[in-house]
Amino acid sequence: MKLNFEDLIVFENEDYILINKPPHVASLDERTTDRTGVSILRMAKEYHADAQLGHRLDKETSGILAIAKNPEAYRHLAMQFEHREVTKRYHAVTNGVHNFDNVSVYLPISPIKDGTAVRIDREKGKIAETIFNTLQAFRTTTLVECMPITGRMHQIRVHLMCLKAPIVYDATYGGEPVYLSDLKRKFNLKQGTEELPLIQRVALHAHSLTFALLNGDEQTFVAPYPKDFNVLVKQLEKFG
Repeated sequence: MKLNFEDLIVFENEDYILINKPPHVASLDERTTDRTGVSILRMAKEYHADAQLGHRLDKETSGILAIAKNPEAYRHLAMQFEHREVTKRYHAVTNGVHNFDNVSVYLPISPIKDGTAVRIDREKGKIAETIFNTLQAFRTTTLVECMPITGRMHQIRVHLMCLKAPIVYDATYGGEPVYLSDLKRKFNLKQGTEELPLIQRVALHAHSLTFALLNGDEQTFVAPYPKDFNVLVKQLEKFG
């Protein structure tokens, strides 16, 4: 299925484009894929030649992503990220029932050797902080709002693991899939078919981003849940 970049746009002015990034699409070109691989950066540059990504989202993570249309806009956003003036709010569905009320995890992180994952490293790690709030608790899972104060790789995922609340389907950090049969008491699977998890990726969505535009106006941009995340949450609300 071909992605249409314009369909992803949630806001655009002369300086910025805010998109709702679909899951399974890389932010930047991946070293491993051939040149036909679709990345957000490549699509953005086809749409607007000077486009630069203001930040990144993991390939599996969906949600709000800011793209600068000119160097001044890029610098303006980069400085806000550097000074931690950008507010990022993610929604995650985690395994287990948790009651987080402004829980701060302040644990340093360093990448493991091959760079595909991270670990908590109290000696050599870089400072990382995330604040967690429970949005809705279900029977065996919890919808959690995650506010990363710093921007380390896999920060939310590894910090949730430390709280014994790994993200659903995040095998790297101890997350388990969620099946409809776990939720529905009378669940009948068609004979000879294998049940698939309700979501087949790390259940993490970048829900909103707040930063100041070039004219100084602070604005919050929200990305609605994509289909897979929405299905998961709706089923949890119904049965979980």
